[in-house]
Amino acid sequence: MSEYQYYEFLALDRPLDEDEVGQVRALSTRADITATRFVNEYHWGDFKGDPTKLVERLYDAHLYYANWGSRRLLLRLPAGSLTAKEATAYAMDDALSVWTRSGQTLLDFSVSSEDGGECEFETSYTLSAFVGLRAELAAGDLRPLYVAWLAGLTVWELAEDDEENYARAVEPPVPAGLASLSGPQRALADFLGVDADLLAVAAEASRPATADVVDRTALAAFIAGLPAADKDALLVEAALGPVSPGPGLLARYRAAVTVPGPRDEIGRRTAAELLDTAYRRRTDRRQKEQTARVRADAEAQEAGLHKVAQGTEEAWREVDGLIAQKKASAYDAAVVILGDLRALEAHAGGTADFDRRVGELRAAHRGKPSLMQRFDGMGIPRS
Repeated sequence: MSEYQYYEFLALDRPLDEDEVGQVRALSTRADITATRFVNEYHWGDFKGDPTKLVERLYDAHLYYANWGSRRLLLRLPAGSLTAKEATAYAMDDALSVWTRSGQTLLDFSVSSEDGGECEFETSYTLSAFVGLRAELAAGDLRPLYVAWLAGLTVWELAEDDEENYARAVEPPVPAGLASLSGPQRALADFLGVDADLLAVAAEASRPATADVVDRTALAAFIAGLPAADKDALLVEAALGPVSPGPGLLARYRAAVTVPGPRDEIGRRTAAELLDTAYRRRTDRRQKEQTARVRADAEAQEAGLHKVAQGTEEAWREVDGLIAQKKASAYDAAVVILGDLRALEAHAGGTADFDRRVGELRAAHRGKPSLMQRFDGMGIPRS
């Protein structure tokens, strides 16, 4: 199996200094490295550094994927904007790990292929598709964390784990807006391989995203009611800090004004409930798609037969003209028309005339082995 690995790091809140760039350069001589970005592709060999330690010390985001199916997104946020306690509610084996280091909350979104087969990515991912998640999380939007939990549930289902575990596991708090994910959140769901039917089922218990739209007047009243010391601290942070205090303030406001949704009032669903409902939805959808395909095929065949019926002799002449071209594609087209002619005559009560005429065609063109093979494939008897 050919090898492909992609590594990318971004420093968003502050650039690396000259010494730090030198440290990273020592880990890779071929990477494209600046004070804010590291990117490299590997077709052989491997990265010598430890991505986890690099994000803990230097970078705010890391993206990795390999063509054998491993995928990883690491994000680092100030603990004041997203606490580990908040995020840990969504932690899930094989999908999301959470820890803190030096006043930072670290989120590790990771999934791996279990079959060891080669994985073809339809999209060439870069961190630009995901960095918006940091601002969303800092502002109190926890949809990325719930998406990660669903990714873990998808992996769990594929592993065919003990059904008792499904019945015991309960979903974390369901954030608003699951039915209308943002661009970075849709990219995350795709990157982590979240099952679309499972996401749709989970979204049934989610309030509309409009429920979290900030009322400017209400926000102003909330800020006016904050203690003076808190306001002073926010102003100092805005003046000196590398990170805007705005997202954290919005998260604080939303936490204060959020009212329970319908699912909060009646209890959260178990993993078993979600998986079973998603399975039924998936099965029903596939049956409807299959029925639609069968109907479309039948309508197409009926349309083809109707067209042939309007000019049977013209169809036979078209077959003669296609065979005369002595091309494989023309032979294929001729065989399609012959199939319609046979079906049309069979529908009318018999195929005697078709058998006679196609037998004459076989006799006249027996020196064309490619055409004879196609006739054999149609089941046209040899004379």
